[in-house]
Amino acid sequence: MKQIINDVLDFLLPRQCVMCGNRLTIKEKSICTSCYIHLPFTNYHTIEHSPLEKMFWEQFPIERATSFFHYDGKEARHIIHSMKYDNRPEVGYNLSKIYAKELQEYDFFKDIDCIIPVPLHWKRRMKRHYNQSLYIAKGISKTTGIPIYNNVVKRVTNNPSQTNMNSSLERRKNVSGIFQLKDKHKISNKHILLVDDVTTTGATITSCAKELSKASNTKISVLTLALGGKTPISASQEECIDPFVYGVPLME
Repeated sequence: MKQIINDVLDFLLPRQCVMCGNRLTIKEKSICTSCYIHLPFTNYHTIEHSPLEKMFWEQFPIERATSFFHYDGKEARHIIHSMKYDNRPEVGYNLSKIYAKELQEYDFFKDIDCIIPVPLHWKRRMKRHYNQSLYIAKGISKTTGIPIYNNVVKRVTNNPSQTNMNSSLERRKNVSGIFQLKDKHKISNKHILLVDDVTTTGATITSCAKELSKASNTKISVLTLALGGKTPISASQEECIDPFVYGVPLME
């Protein structure tokens, strides 16, 4: 019955690919297979000490770090824009499920105890009606079974958007002291996966990670959906994640 209802709804209200706008098949989620295979994947999960991980080395103690795709080109940018500003948080949910499935094959989630999405300030969350990073965390949790700790850290400052800030110094100043740890006992002795939508200079993640590190004996890993800036691509397009290796990942 559920499948019949979904088929009828898909016929009456056809869903469109977030990248190309073409109609999705019944089993495709948010992005069509053709667009998916052309995403500029980082493949950082296949590299020991990836460039993203190295970017955080001098900022805070980090276990590992990865990002799904590079935030370059209008298509990849449109994914993030739709997720954040077009009321399509399900895009982050669906793509993070795909990526989490791939990461499981590389033991990326080994010994991780909890997932913490980078929080939004309450004013921005009220305006947007959701935290896109929470939806990314939900997709990872759905695939891995790792619990989400959503109220451990709070964003206490509604700092300006960093979209138009180009220098790393400017971005670091903008996010300095904007987070506050609320429940350090809950994450003591835990390995945390800190999740965000995009990282460019890593300033926001670093600020949040430093606040989380105030809890005793914590370990932190990082996962973002997209990677901006000039961090080099680690693999050629031909080496990107094959959507047919584990079955078409766009299927539910």
